[in-house]
Amino acid sequence: MDRRKALKNMGLSLGYAVATPTLISIMQSCQDEPVLEWTPDFFSKEEGTVLTHLVDIILPKTDTPSASEVQVNVFIDRFINEVVEKEQQEFSKMTMGKFIEKALKDSGKEKATDLTTSDLEPALAEALKATKEQEALHQEAIGAYMEAIAEGAAGQLSDEVARYSFATSLRGMTIWGYKTSEYIGKKVLAYDPVPGQYIACGDVEELTQGKAWSL
Repeated sequence: MDRRKALKNMGLSLGYAVATPTLISIMQSCQDEPVLEWTPDFFSKEEGTVLTHLVDIILPKTDTPSASEVQVNVFIDRFINEVVEKEQQEFSKMTMGKFIEKALKDSGKEKATDLTTSDLEPALAEALKATKEQEALHQEAIGAYMEAIAEGAAGQLSDEVARYSFATSLRGMTIWGYKTSEYIGKKVLAYDPVPGQYIACGDVEELTQGKAWSL
């Protein structure tokens, strides 16, 4: 199925909280950020460049804008900086570092800013490649690591699991941020800021042309 069509039909099912005033404020502030002048608040400039490439690999430009064109990279950076707790922030930094290390090693390059879409796409695909059984084991390992950190102990996590955690979290946040953006909410999803009659059992194709509601 086309990814853009899937986005139109899917609801917010990623386990993230429904948009609150804080999240809405973050999204609104992202709309005014000049793309070419963006300086990350949480990630380093180099990490921000990698983040921008990655969100566009996950949701590239087609008949709708790419993820970075609707400021998803800015949203993710600000969400982690302003909302996520310190332990999770450190975990995000660590897992992204492991991902970049692997991409540099595989590409033979020395600096994160030299990594291109062609370098990052196979690294992302590899990090996301896992069977259901492997996913369950990875999640168990991540849970044990975070529990150890919360208790003040030194957690242990393999590089493979760290890269998996980064890739899956980034994919989820990219889709979440994309669906939360103003452009997608108004132009791609079904948008009605002043809802009228409530129809409990109407035909979705007839009511919204098959689109999920943005609000």
